Amino acid sequence: MVQHPDPILSSKAGHFELPDDRKTAMEVIDKLTAAAAEIARVHDFAKGMGVAAPQIGLAHAAAVVYQPGKPEPIVLLNPTIIESSSETDLQYEGCLSFFDVRCRVPRPRQIHVEHVDLEGQRHITVFDDGLARLVAHEIDHLDGILCLDRLPAGESPIPVKEYKGTGATWSYK
Repeated sequence: MVQHPDPILSSKAGHFELPDDRKTAMEVIDKLTAAAAEIARVHDFAKGMGVAAPQIGLAHAAAVVYQPGKPEPIVLLNPTIIESSSETDLQYEGCLSFFDVRCRVPRPRQIHVEHVDLEGQRHITVFDDGLARLVAHEIDHLDGILCLDRLPAGESPIPVKEYKGTGATWSYK
């Protein structure tokens, strides 16, 4: 897993031209799912988990997101948030590119994401609450943004040993 401050993490990932780049996209998806499987062998992610291509050293606009309790990933190719709810919440997030801290960042409770499939067909998917947070975090990686960059003024990351939410899902009322 590429670690902060590697420059690939602050660079915008390149989009696929699909279906022409189908073979490359499939290879990237395979590498992302393999990396996620390896990570999941050593740590349980009660809130879910995502991996973006830059985190494994690939400058492609691809990410996989795993929902808690669901084995199949959501695959995002060339994703863009096209709409966000005005309702936000402030919760802690972890990141595989600096696993030793947690960042409390605001995120919209709902996002609409435009993305493409391997055939180049455009889709819009709506994500809510914790899944919206996971997806937005991974899309940020594809735009060269880390959750460290989203910390509110005056906030700092906290050491993971001080974080009290390990093993629990995010709470929404």
